[in-house]
Amino acid sequence: MAWALVGFGAMLMALSACSSASTAKQGQEENARPVLTVMAPLHFPNTPDAGLVDKLEELTGTTLSIEWVRDEIYTDKMNTALTTNSLKKATFAKYTDYILMKNSIRSGAFWEIGPYLDDYPNLKRLDEDILKQTAVDGKIYGLYTERPSSRQGIILREDWLDALGLKKPETIDGLYEVLRQFTNGDPDGNGLSDTIGLTDRDDLVFGAFKTLSSYFGTPNDWAVEGRRFVPEFETQGYMDTMNFMRKLYDEKLINADFAITSKDVQRNLLIRGKAGAYIGSMSDVARLASEARRINPDARFTLVNRIEGTDGYKVWSIPNFNGLYLFSKTAIRTEEELREILAFFDRTMDADVANLMRYGIEGRHYELEGGEIYLPEESSQLRVDEVASLYTLMIADLSNPNVMKVAEQEELSELADRLIEDNEKFIVRDPTVGLESPYYDQYGVELSKIVTDATYNYILGRLDEDGFRKEIAKWRANGGDKIIAEYEAAYFG
Repeated sequence: MAWALVGFGAMLMALSACSSASTAKQGQEENARPVLTVMAPLHFPNTPDAGLVDKLEELTGTTLSIEWVRDEIYTDKMNTALTTNSLKKATFAKYTDYILMKNSIRSGAFWEIGPYLDDYPNLKRLDEDILKQTAVDGKIYGLYTERPSSRQGIILREDWLDALGLKKPETIDGLYEVLRQFTNGDPDGNGLSDTIGLTDRDDLVFGAFKTLSSYFGTPNDWAVEGRRFVPEFETQGYMDTMNFMRKLYDEKLINADFAITSKDVQRNLLIRGKAGAYIGSMSDVARLASEARRINPDARFTLVNRIEGTDGYKVWSIPNFNGLYLFSKTAIRTEEELREILAFFDRTMDADVANLMRYGIEGRHYELEGGEIYLPEESSQLRVDEVASLYTLMIADLSNPNVMKVAEQEELSELADRLIEDNEKFIVRDPTVGLESPYYDQYGVELSKIVTDATYNYILGRLDEDGFRKEIAKWRANGGDKIIAEYEAAYFG
């Protein structure tokens, strides 16, 4: 018996030693993995499911440390990191911010990655035209996230339309009437005056304003007239848009504090049934509808992408990238470390990793039949809660042949995809994409604030047309004329 006890104790000690050795070996393997720190915007309520991130780390052989920053504060947070020299190894820069970061790029804050791309099987197949759109002085610094030219449109409460006997709007006047009725017609049938037509936020680009301005024939940032560049805010379409927004504000058809409203608050007004229209990315409709149905199971949504305006159908577009991952020279000290990080992004474009990031886990988030992806309605909320935010980490996914195509998805997502594709027929491009204006790169942020403030003050009734024109004259005098001259020189040669 004593022998047996001694033998059992020895066995336990041996097992413990093996277990410790195994744990130590696992720890060593994890410590041997390259560590990638990332700063990325969070567009969804939740960060990705920890299990999915673990799987992503396992497949790529990388330890990830991701700082997810709410989208509405992302620009400020990124600028702070830039000015305090505390950027992550990979930092996402939105397109609208990237064009104002070129001085930092020229000063050597980021690695030039163009010379390395041919060393990776997926990165070497990145789209040359899009890479050229992202270039600074002909050099490539970022890995782009690919998006359609324009996802802009109108998300509407379809049940409110039906309750009021309204059809989807087809014209600017029709849109105004829908917003008026959503405000004054008691669309939720509760007998109270507690709804508004449009929910908006403090963003003249990705909020309602720029999409509405397309309907009024406003150019996309700039118009080329003969041999002249004309900024959008000097056109009649821009003035018409401000007058339309001012009318919505005066008649209380829009949230009164829209000029200081965050994206979260804007979304919540729609989700909670306080507003009936949201102008922005049509891709958001499925998750907005899903969250709204948690509160009111009878809430139904639909989409409109074609509003006939002054010049027919028009919608502004972005270049085919909506942002890039840039690689900090402060955080990444050696070329070897840079190569490890580029290898991670290359690996994310392989089929197993790309489809994990796009769709999640088979059987939980999607179904696979006959080599095609099916996205069931019943798992849509799971995809929003656990998978959706990983999409921000995907580079060049639209043209990646390794990403499986969806054969069937929920109705609203399918409608959004179809209307986004339809937008391609009447998009309005920005003629300055790919052009250089050093003065804009250096002073564009400061100067744009003059225009932004003047626009809001006009809509809110604090400026008349003459006052607005005086602010634009100030923009010209403080450097706007120089920006125009540099763009004209770059465009016309």
